[in-house]
Amino acid sequence: MLENLKCEATENTWTEMKAALYYALQDIRLEEMPTPTIGKQEALVKMKACGICGSDLMDWYVRTRAPTVLGHEPSGTIVKVGSRVQEFDVEDRVFVHHHVACLTCHYCTHGDYTLCKQFHETNIDPGGLAQYFRVPEPNLRLDTLKIPESISFEEATLIEPIGCCIRALRKNNIQAGSTVAILGAGTTGAIFTAVSKVFKASKTIVSDPIEYRLKMAKNFGADETINPEKENPEPAVMAWTDGIGVDLVFVTAPFVDAYKVALRIARKGGKICLFAPTSPGSYLQISPRDLFFSEKTIAPSYSTSHLETREALQIIESRSIRAGELITHRFNLMEALEAFRTASEDKRSLKVVVMD
Repeated sequence: MLENLKCEATENTWTEMKAALYYALQDIRLEEMPTPTIGKQEALVKMKACGICGSDLMDWYVRTRAPTVLGHEPSGTIVKVGSRVQEFDVEDRVFVHHHVACLTCHYCTHGDYTLCKQFHETNIDPGGLAQYFRVPEPNLRLDTLKIPESISFEEATLIEPIGCCIRALRKNNIQAGSTVAILGAGTTGAIFTAVSKVFKASKTIVSDPIEYRLKMAKNFGADETINPEKENPEPAVMAWTDGIGVDLVFVTAPFVDAYKVALRIARKGGKICLFAPTSPGSYLQISPRDLFFSEKTIAPSYSTSHLETREALQIIESRSIRAGELITHRFNLMEALEAFRTASEDKRSLKVVVMD
């Protein structure tokens, strides 16, 4: 029966579908559009859940592509496969990574997969916030993962963001016994907190001006929390680290002031991870002299690769972190605008997931 649904890029049974189109942060429209047609080495996936990422809320980052279908944290069920697809079949439950590297270029052979030219050209079509999306051949072959029955579709949407955090932690050489500070306790801040403990950080300190998020950070393993609107983070961090400072600082808040704090609380020889980009025109003044003599390192970390998504899936499956508890709000596709409003405005939200 399933073999009969393999096709030679013929017309889809589902000719029209609904998708949430982004025109602006406060202008998300549910519109009809043609269901993508797949090729011989591609697949069509019925979206079951898709997370809203912090980058989806950065209007300066996405407005040049508007109108567009966002959503790069999708999970779903395969409803059609091309005739040459062998590893997947109809009814498979899958997570699909929206970007995959070529694995052969100069960047890839040096382990910098996210800098690969193909990485930025392989996108699911039209995006995860649609009833159906097409999985291009490279994405299907290199970074589409089957979801075990023990993992819900909602939990699977966290594979990509958890993978991003794993990559940043490894890139900055986290070790058992490392002291870690996380500036910003949104979804990624909570994930960093939880995963730092999986990697056996000895002390994890989280800073955020929203008390609800600090409470959630504690729930995910934070040893100490700081509200920077109530106390100065620097003396608090120094007190908790015997005056040394932390080994690693992960900045998940897209503000220059957060990076200034990071430079002050990192120890000599410590690492500051630039995980959240600031808006265009924002600059951080740094003294090369101070950087030289302190030997502090600033190491950006963008996105994730096929290596970390697999590790993220294992972490979720093993219940090493309570992934489902990161999801605070669920909406259906018809409520996409409300989902974006909640993600951008509700101070008591972490991960917002759209379902269909």
